Amino acid sequence: MNDTAPAKNIATLSELLKLSGSQYRLYDIGRLVSKLSKEQFEKVELNQIPYPTPIQGHACIAIAFWQKQSVQPYLWLLKLPLDERGLLNQGARNHFIAIIVEALGADLTQDTSKKQEELLSSNPYLFTPAQYKLASLNSKIKVDLKQQPSEYFTPFKKYLSQESDWNSWQGVGVQGITDFIARIKEDNHSELLLKALPHLPEEVLSPVCSALENEQYPVALIDTLLSSLTSTLEDSLTSAKEVSKSTQLLRALAANSQHIHVKAAVAEILAKKQLSNELLITLAGRCWLALADEKVLSCYFEHLLNHNDLATFSHIFKDLVALPSLRPFVFLSIRSAERSPALAQAIGQLFRQG
Repeated sequence: MNDTAPAKNIATLSELLKLSGSQYRLYDIGRLVSKLSKEQFEKVELNQIPYPTPIQGHACIAIAFWQKQSVQPYLWLLKLPLDERGLLNQGARNHFIAIIVEALGADLTQDTSKKQEELLSSNPYLFTPAQYKLASLNSKIKVDLKQQPSEYFTPFKKYLSQESDWNSWQGVGVQGITDFIARIKEDNHSELLLKALPHLPEEVLSPVCSALENEQYPVALIDTLLSSLTSTLEDSLTSAKEVSKSTQLLRALAANSQHIHVKAAVAEILAKKQLSNELLITLAGRCWLALADEKVLSCYFEHLLNHNDLATFSHIFKDLVALPSLRPFVFLSIRSAERSPALAQAIGQLFRQG
């Protein structure tokens, strides 16, 4: 490939990265921050499979790439549209490739001129995720490339190791938290967090839960979080603070939502008479894999309808039916002979609206 190679000669992003001689890693950064295998992404690019975790009709992807002699990776943060079947919009992907090739040619890691910078910065497919996602992504990349964590890692580890003043958290940085959580299976990290969890103030617990949502971790930690969630839920109907804490604890379990203990706990939670809207939204947005069961999903939809908010029901229904892993269960639950008249009516109204 030469610097003037026309974009039309490059069919996919995977091909562009390979032809440039770059090493690269792919991450989904839409719903959670998780690894995306090269094989899976190539199938997505060829429209052989739908994008596995769409969010609001888009695939949100981070591509970290570097040359062998380089230590520091470059990063593209892409938001590419999907069609109604969840397949990648080929025209948008090709447009992105054309912009990149026009600006950089074959050398994706070259120092860019002012004109090239302008071309790249006007790229409509680049976006900036929330800061907590960027922190988790940065931590994951460092772990994957076997690089040292940030300077904030050690202060957070020391904070968790201390015995007394849990309110002295001002020296704790979000990047240090995500660096620690990304290494949760290393050394004694899981045990440290387990001991500290009951003592963490809201200012620390919140970013810890945001980081935990992107990691799979030992069952002892899963069970401790579930226990805290269950006890917090008892008070969440009367306290806004407890509602917030319960949603944080639930989102902390996101990457583990297929675990048998989490699925059982979610089924128990949905058996309750009343749940907050915030908790239901978090379940769909973060722990959707725990809903991959016809009866559990039906129960979830019934809870949504209890809030008499058809707009939220419609939004969440469309979000869940777009997920390839949930779509079959969504259709089973809405066709079930056991569905309530309220659910049948809501679904009917939804389809009439188109």
